[in-house]
Amino acid sequence: MANYTVRNVTSFIITGFDHLQNQKLLGFLILLAYMLILFGNSLNLCIIMTARHLHKPMYILICNLAIVDIMYTSCSSPTMISVLLAEIKTVSYYSCISRMFFYHLGDFTECMALTLMAIDRLIAIRFPLRYHSIVTNSRLILLILLTWIAGFGVISFIISVVDSLPHCRSVIRYVYCDYASLIRAACVDPEPYFLLSAMISMWPLFGQFSFIFCTYAVLAYSVAKLTNNSNKKQMINTCVSHIIVLLSYFAPKMFSIFLTRIGVVLTLTERNALQIIAAMTSPLINPAVYSIRTKEIRKRLADVFQCKKVAPIHLKTGS
Repeated sequence: MANYTVRNVTSFIITGFDHLQNQKLLGFLILLAYMLILFGNSLNLCIIMTARHLHKPMYILICNLAIVDIMYTSCSSPTMISVLLAEIKTVSYYSCISRMFFYHLGDFTECMALTLMAIDRLIAIRFPLRYHSIVTNSRLILLILLTWIAGFGVISFIISVVDSLPHCRSVIRYVYCDYASLIRAACVDPEPYFLLSAMISMWPLFGQFSFIFCTYAVLAYSVAKLTNNSNKKQMINTCVSHIIVLLSYFAPKMFSIFLTRIGVVLTLTERNALQIIAAMTSPLINPAVYSIRTKEIRKRLADVFQCKKVAPIHLKTGS
């Protein structure tokens, strides 16, 4: 791959939605989903950060996932909302590059976050008596920091590759700025660059997914051996929560790859639809799963709403 310095494009026009009808309706749905993502993840963050008894490894991982989800979807959803609702289709070159950087950083760190959560659950179920000595807050924060550093390194390399290309096409046929859209806008043969991205994404999509799948197979075996029905039910609920989160992230990506590998030629509309699903499904599902299925967060939520209800009574009594 040659190293280029010429760039003739200073901005891009997002045209991925141009052929669609009912663009306002789609824009409203994406806006609603984005607001729910921000609200749900911010709520989980506030609950965990303000409750001292929730400052534990599992909840630190949930906080990390919430931060990743907010960053991940905030690099794609505002672009789609501005195009569909405000009809602002033009994005400057460096704005598009920065959105691409944080979008793919969020994608990478989300995969790493799910891996850490799987390891945490594996240690908790396989070594319950040693869990608190193995998984400490400081060790976990260090591991999370390392995943972010690794993400910055990998995505910075990808950005340097994209930024070195001559971009002479101002039209982006996708729905937001990502690696594929900027490669398509460059005046080069895209195949070597798509091969590069395929090689980089091979480990997260297949290596880490296979590893996580194996951890849950071990977890299923461990849970099946439990004799205490109460403990078994609790472990099953915990594992189900993590599996739902896992599938919401990997399923759209794996589905797209599977269709491509069996020779199904996707239209531009279908590709863009899969892009939207992949970008919004996981951040939308994650906070709902952990709010509903995690007992401590659910209890904390109930306490907050109860306090709001009883506050007027206290004020009235005090008066």
